Parts: sequence; structure tokens; C-alpha cells
Amino acid sequence: MIREIFLRSNMLGLMQNKQLLVSSIIDFADKNYGDVEIISKVNKTEKFIYNYSEATNRIKKLIQALNKLGLKKGDRVATLAWNDHRHFELYYAISSMGGVLHTINPRLFEEQIIYIANHAEDKILFFDESFSSLICNISKKLLTIDHYVIMQSHKSNPGIKLENLLSYENIIDQKNIDIEWPQFKEDDACSLCYTSGTTGNPKGVLYSHKSTLLHAWATATPDTLGISSSSVVMPVVPMFHANAWGLVYAAPMSGSKLVLPGSEMDGKSIYEIINDEGITISAGVPTVWLMLLNYMDEIKGSIDTVKNLVIGGSAAPKSMIKDFFEKYNVTVLHAWGMTEMSPLGTVSRLLPKHSKLSYEEKLNLSAKQGRAIFGVEMIITDDDGKLMPRDGSSFGNLKVRGPWITERYFKEDEPIVDKEGWFNTGDVATIDSDGFMQITDRSKDVIKSGGEWISSIDLENIAIGHEKILEACVIGIKDFKWDERPLLLVIKDKKSELTKKEVLDFFVGKVAKWWIPDDVVFVNELPHTATGKLLKSKLRDEFKGYKINN
Repeated sequence: MIREIFLRSNMLGLMQNKQLLVSSIIDFADKNYGDVEIISKVNKTEKFIYNYSEATNRIKKLIQALNKLGLKKGDRVATLAWNDHRHFELYYAISSMGGVLHTINPRLFEEQIIYIANHAEDKILFFDESFSSLICNISKKLLTIDHYVIMQSHKSNPGIKLENLLSYENIIDQKNIDIEWPQFKEDDACSLCYTSGTTGNPKGVLYSHKSTLLHAWATATPDTLGISSSSVVMPVVPMFHANAWGLVYAAPMSGSKLVLPGSEMDGKSIYEIINDEGITISAGVPTVWLMLLNYMDEIKGSIDTVKNLVIGGSAAPKSMIKDFFEKYNVTVLHAWGMTEMSPLGTVSRLLPKHSKLSYEEKLNLSAKQGRAIFGVEMIITDDDGKLMPRDGSSFGNLKVRGPWITERYFKEDEPIVDKEGWFNTGDVATIDSDGFMQITDRSKDVIKSGGEWISSIDLENIAIGHEKILEACVIGIKDFKWDERPLLLVIKDKKSELTKKEVLDFFVGKVAKWWIPDDVVFVNELPHTATGKLLKSKLRDEFKGYKINN
């Protein structure tokens, strides 16, 4: 009787305890989709074409090379590279042997790159040939690097004065031994990304094998990005930015043809590779898709194979969503996430019940960041932690939790979640009754005017909808009466005349009158972070003490 009670209270499932490891993705692709192509754009004129089986063979050779270089389980390996086949191979080889892939954003300042590499204690640094000068400039300040490996098509070492320099193609030029995939725990670390979205030094987000696989699974599902064996996937989002939003894992997991566009991200290059390779789904930040739209408008082109473009990183302007659908029959999937979230958290896909809505109502829903994907819990609270209603109008601090959301930063003891496991994203948002979340601002960027909140993002999206405005930014400036008021900074089309009054009149009827910016400043450029987001802190410093000029 006692034994029966014990079994009832401690009953475990009788399933095999197979660990969820990154190597299982490429092994699955090799065995089940071995002849599916990977297209890698090496430079403006050259492509490297192979398949999942051939990629797996090179990955295993790379694992052997890393072992010979003395890499041990848990060691960090840095990459400074674009979206190409070698970077893809490193994704799988480093993690599959038990190392930790550390992708570094080359758009950061040199001091930040040095800090990140030293903080991570990277042992090996793989770099694209285009970053040779950068590596030579900083190498003496990189304290833990034992070997540098240049990623290039030829095997000979270039004339670079760098100690312990090796050639990628040389180290994998060996007879292949069909190695068994190393086995370890699914909670072991597999990759490391640093976020520059926090104050102070960049913070490291350390992903596990389990979190990476679960995130890739969720990413591929029909109501998320809908990736399958019939998809042709092209991550335009860099592979050094939050693991390319999981696409380099989701594509081989689903048997999709994978297209890696290299370093050329201008509208013409993206347009050509989309049509050359029959891309069905791609993902990137709004800036890239704006360049594509402008190029297609210029040449009267089309992208007939594309079904979905995923836009994240910054809010997708409603005008952009509208242009892609009306002009090119492409559905934009507005998405949101963070490096701390692996990164995907929401996708804006309409529900069946929304089929009866008007076109404008559907457009308004699509412009929201969307509904939480399975695995992500999401709430909004006030500053005291009180839960705010899901009514689509109440603003609150956006908090998330889930199996692929970090609980602490690398090398830091204190957790970044509260006692209930909620991570405060730093965003201010609304959530409606159907679960559609809309970012209204970063908590540090929201404009507090007369005790009410004004969304700088909403104002920016309206401004960008003006045909003569190329880019817009809204910041709060100090006001004696209202505490803060919105100031609009715009880059206008140089071919067109545009007045301050014309810009302000464009807001009439679109927002409450008291939301309309108090002034407009025309600028030649706007500062951005290394990930392409508007650098509002710099603008607030620059326009500190600005006087309204009506």
C-alpha cells in the first residue's frame, strides 16, 4: 500500500531521455533533406552552392579541426562574419562539439568589441576577410585569443601581420572521419550573444541547447513563421544579431532551402537574390525593406515568389506593410523580440475571426507587434507591479517569461527576473482582448506630458507614412507647463519641398490633438545603434534645452 502511494505521487513518464542538442538539427537535415540546397553569396558575383549533406561533412571536419586546436567543452569561440556558408558551419560545429558560439557584431565600436571578446574569454576568433584591418587594429588588446582563423575561399594566408593566423579552408582540408556527435546535457550552453540595449557595458545572453531547439521549433510552426520543406528561407537579419532570429536553426530543422545573402544588403542586391533563388520568406529590420521598396519602385520590379517578409528590430511602419501588400502582394509579418528572448516573442498573424474586418482594420492589427507565440507568457503592469487589463488601451510595463528567456546575464550573479520569473523588457505596451501586443515606447523614451503618456513610436510611424519623409524620430523635450512635449526630427526627400506646417498638418485626425508634436526639425541624418535602432539618448543630449519655434 505504501509503495502504491509512493508511485502515485512520484510517477515519471516512461519516455526515452534523449537530450535536445543543436547537433540533432543538422544531423536530421543530413539524413532526411540531404540534397536540399544551401546558397551562399560569397561576394557580388560569386555564390557557393552545396547541400545539407555536404554541409554536414564540412561541419564534422571543422569539429576535428577545433579539437586539434585544443578547444574544450565550454570554451567560447568568437565570430566576426557575415551571413555565409562558413558562418553557418561554425554555428553547428562549435555548439555540436560542446563549445560556445560567440557571435560579435562588427558594427560596434572597437572598444566594445574588445570588451566583449575579453569578457567572454574567447579562445579562437574566426573572421571574414573584410574585417582583417579591424582585427589587426585590436588584436593586441584581445587578451585570451590563442588562434585567429580567416574565413576566405583560398587556402593561403594573406599578407596580414597577425600571430597564430590560420586559414579556414586549410584547417578543414583533411580526410573526413565520420565522427559520432558528442553527447552532453541539453542545458549546457551552446551560444552567446551580447546586447547593447542595456545601460553600461554590453551584457552577455547565454543560450542553452534546449532553449535554442525549443525556440527554433516555435519559430517554424504555422502560426508563427510557417517554415516548411517547401519554404525558401533567407535570413537578411545578420547572423551576428540574436542568432539570425533562429532562422539558421529553423530552416534545416524543417528541410527548407536556405539562402545566405552575404554582406551586400542594398535594395538591388536583395532584390536580385530574391528573384534568382525564389525566396518565399525572409526576415530583417525595416531599413533593409525600405531600400528594397525604393529599388522596386524605381525599376518597376516585382518579387512574385515571396509570401512573407518578417519585420522586426524596430517597429514596422504601417505605410510599409501597406505598400508591400498593395503593390507586391506580400504579407508582412510584424514581429517582436529581444536578444534576451532568443529572440522571438510575438508575431502579428490575424485570427480567422478577423476575416470579416475591413481592410483598414486588418492593417491596423497587422501594424501591432502581434500575439505571443507558444512558449512565451506576456503581461503588462504599472510601475507598482499591478497587473493592467488586456483592453488594448491601458499602457503598462511589458514583462515576459518562458523556457528560452534568460534569467541572468553571463558572469553576473544577480537574476534579472522578479520572484515570479518575469523579465521586464523595458518596453511600454498595450495588450488587447485577443492577445495582440503593441509596443508604444521604450520606458526610457515614452513622452510624459501633463500626466499622460505619448507614444513616440506611433508618431514616428505616422510621420514615415508621409511620401516626402524618409525617416523620422520623436523625442521628449522639457516643458515648464506639461513636463515634456514631443519634438519631431525628420529626414525629408531631397527631391521634394516640405514645410513644417505640411508635416504637422499630416497628423491632424490621426492622433489626439495634444499628441501632435510641438515642432519639427529637418536634419540630414539620424544616429543609430549598432543594431540599426534610433539612438535617442544622443538626440536628447543634442537637443537638451531646445526652445519650441512655432
